[in-house]
Amino acid sequence: MVKPTSGWTSNRIEIRRLLRLAGLLLLVLGLLTAPVTAQDSNVVYVMTFDGPVNPVLVSYMERGIEQAAARNAQAIVLRLDTPGGQVDLTQDIVKMMRAASVPIIVYVWPTGAMAGSAGAFITLAGHAAAMTPGSSIGAASPVSGGGEDLGQTLQEKVTNILAADIENLATRRGEEAVEWARKAVIEAKAATAEEALALNVIDVIASDVDDLLRQLDGFSVEVQGEARTLDLADAQMVDVSTTNIEDFLNTVINAIAIPGIAVLLIVLGVQGIMSEFSQPGGYVAGITGAIALLLGLFALGILNANWAGLAFIALSFLLFIMEVVTPTNGALTLGGVVTLIMGSVVLFRGTGVAVPWGTIIALTVITVLFFSFVMTKALRAQRQRPASGAESLLGQPAIARSELNPQGKVLVQGELWDAELRNAAGPAPIDAHLVVVAREGFHLLVEPTPDSRQ
Repeated sequence: MVKPTSGWTSNRIEIRRLLRLAGLLLLVLGLLTAPVTAQDSNVVYVMTFDGPVNPVLVSYMERGIEQAAARNAQAIVLRLDTPGGQVDLTQDIVKMMRAASVPIIVYVWPTGAMAGSAGAFITLAGHAAAMTPGSSIGAASPVSGGGEDLGQTLQEKVTNILAADIENLATRRGEEAVEWARKAVIEAKAATAEEALALNVIDVIASDVDDLLRQLDGFSVEVQGEARTLDLADAQMVDVSTTNIEDFLNTVINAIAIPGIAVLLIVLGVQGIMSEFSQPGGYVAGITGAIALLLGLFALGILNANWAGLAFIALSFLLFIMEVVTPTNGALTLGGVVTLIMGSVVLFRGTGVAVPWGTIIALTVITVLFFSFVMTKALRAQRQRPASGAESLLGQPAIARSELNPQGKVLVQGELWDAELRNAAGPAPIDAHLVVVAREGFHLLVEPTPDSRQ
């Protein structure tokens, strides 16, 4: 005999059915919404950078590529206006762009913008390239950080390497583009937007991003070795702006990433810190010096400085300090001058930049004057007896104005003091010559002078 199902059991079955149905609905909704949030490729990320190529652009590009890849974006448009920048950073950016899973369109923008030097490499590294009317590209000959030409040997070496690199980037664009790219490095050749388009250095000339997307809709590019057709007709643009921190760092880097400025910050920073230690209490010199020193070291990292040069500069300061503490009639000062000059010269050796000789000489003179006058006077002031206060009385001569047995009166610096005699064989008579050895409030402790003991 089958036992009838209770009402509670029937309700439980119904609840299970409802839960299964709800789960199925949630699964369907998840599948329907997943493509919109994770695989929506109908977007184009627009990035904008204005200024020399520096570490900020590297981090900005990394962030933009990661966000576009996570959204499976159709493309990235990099609006670029740069006079150039560091070779090593440019190489990092080129590698990053060529390895990106999202097509990158480099767009030299706005009117009057340029993709100079390193900017030409970045433009040619893009999966597609465009320029706005009135912009320019090229002049990729290597120069030092101060803008002057490099030495002949180093010039030839760097030029040949860069020429080979830019030829590799331009190969896919044809022989005319390769020839122009090579001349851009060897002969500092530049081109207008129209000239670049005629040479196939770029793909289109566009007045704005909307015009750019219209022209490149259906354009074929090669991404990670695979052909891909851009579908940009109805793409939604997503702006990727630089952060406030990136803007701040970009401003700071552009100001300090110059060899002469970097060395100046380090030298003045050390001098500021030493001034604080020699005359503590003000804090302004110490804080300012610490900030300058940190900025200088940061600039050295950006410029890939030779740390052996920094060691020479540190040694020069050590020699200057030793000269102040233990004078050697200028021998250590001469050593400090030589090592400071050597350090400034060696600091950027092999990096393609250099500290101008005018800056080196000026910093050397400033440093010598600083240690010869400022530090010397500060140390002498610390060694001098205090001119006022309790300590000013120590060691001062005193004349007994009454017999001290052991209490009495003494005259010190024209003032009458209560005094107590110490370390004496007997009482001190009137007019006895004594010396102050301590002070306890308004009471002095005195002893007989060495002459009076004999």
